Amino acid sequence: MEMRRRACLALMTGAVASPVSAMSFGMSESWTDWKAAFLRPEGRVVDALQDGASHSEGQGYGMLLAAFGEDAQAFATMYDWTERHLGVRQDPLLAWRWLPDAETPVPDYNNASDGDLFYAWALLEGARRFTVPAYRDRARDIARFLAVSCVRPDPRDASRRLFLPAAERSGSTERRIVNPSYTMPRAMHALADTFDVPELGRAATDGVDLIGDLAREGPVPDWVEIDSYDVRPARDFARQSGYSAMRVALYLVWSSRLYHPAVARAEALHISAGWPGTATVFTLDGQVSQRSSYPGYAAVAALSICADGASATMPAADAAQPYYPATLHLFALHAARAEARQCLPEGQ
Repeated sequence: MEMRRRACLALMTGAVASPVSAMSFGMSESWTDWKAAFLRPEGRVVDALQDGASHSEGQGYGMLLAAFGEDAQAFATMYDWTERHLGVRQDPLLAWRWLPDAETPVPDYNNASDGDLFYAWALLEGARRFTVPAYRDRARDIARFLAVSCVRPDPRDASRRLFLPAAERSGSTERRIVNPSYTMPRAMHALADTFDVPELGRAATDGVDLIGDLAREGPVPDWVEIDSYDVRPARDFARQSGYSAMRVALYLVWSSRLYHPAVARAEALHISAGWPGTATVFTLDGQVSQRSSYPGYAAVAALSICADGASATMPAADAAQPYYPATLHLFALHAARAEARQCLPEGQ
């Protein structure tokens, strides 16, 4: 899973679709399997490949899945754990990581804006489905503070907005560090529209445009840096399109952007890599750097291929894989149910 992103943090348009409807039987069963594999009874989502750590990202991901699964008890348990263990900053955002065996479980109080974004979106969905006003209030506070602390002008054009990876340590006003996969338009527009936070909506729209510019040049990098002259792969990170960037096409399809250049780029990359074999990391000239047998990554690849009608059925959900591919697998299935039902395996 995104090792380089974790190291850094320890150191960076479209209309909103209606909420995902209640899960079919197959998806309900998949949620039950996911919960059994990755959710502890106390409400902690565990990433075994990261030394059993929990992250704001994982808590937000898990709560969103619980909301989609109409599982109010699991949602409330995750919310309680997150607030007690990651809600430790002096603002509405979350600390990004909790370490179970460390003397200081939260050694780094930096946030991760994608974790905060998914947590707020999950709370908004939870408020709608479970009729808990406190969830909505918390989502509002996070959305407003994300706009204040993590949305900044693009150094190339002060009228455009960037969604930064963290409130701190995201470069200077002259040079910004951005992770393209942190832009999840569906979530950002939902929060912006619900809570009247136009800056978050602008960051989503401008982020979609930025990703389009990147995709026209080649594979979307995991991390980019932007100054007043140019946008380029970030110099302090691996020059690759990998475990982070694979979410870009997934989020765009889920946000009704099936024909976006980044989805087309992902489709072309996976076909050239020999689909149905699954490539997980590409060099920035389009060569395969790593492959994986986990079906979650195959599901994400299939979604990018079949979104425009090409033939590539997604594999059925499988909790017998690590947390990250298993979670992306369920997200890909939800995205397909919302926007590209032709991609779904039978029964889901």
